[in-house]
Formats: sequence, C-alpha cells, structure tokens
Amino acid sequence: MKPVEYLKSIKTELKHVSWPTKKQAMAFSVIVVVISVATSLYLGFFDFIFSKILEFFVL
Repeated sequence: MKPVEYLKSIKTELKHVSWPTKKQAMAFSVIVVVISVATSLYLGFFDFIFSKILEFFVL
C-alpha cells in the first residue's frame, strides 16, 4: 500500500469514529485526575506506614 493511499484510508476510518463531546471529555479528564490523586494518596499512605514499620525493626 502506498503512503498516500494509507493516509486516505486513515482519513476515511476517522470519519467513523464516535468522538466524545467537549463536556464528556472534560468529565472523563476530571475522573482520571481524581482517581490518580486518590491512588497516589492511598499508595503514599501505605508507603509511609510500611517505611515506619521497617524503620522500627531496622533501627
């Protein structure tokens, strides 16, 4: 397949994509940020706890 044909087929396929609205994209972005922050806090909490436990046994 030639590069020009390939690019034309990509353009055709992109017309079939169901793109999210601006409101949906913003909502999904907020969800991703909230879940990322919650996960980092969760993991940070356990990292802190386990490091204190390890520090207790090592020192």
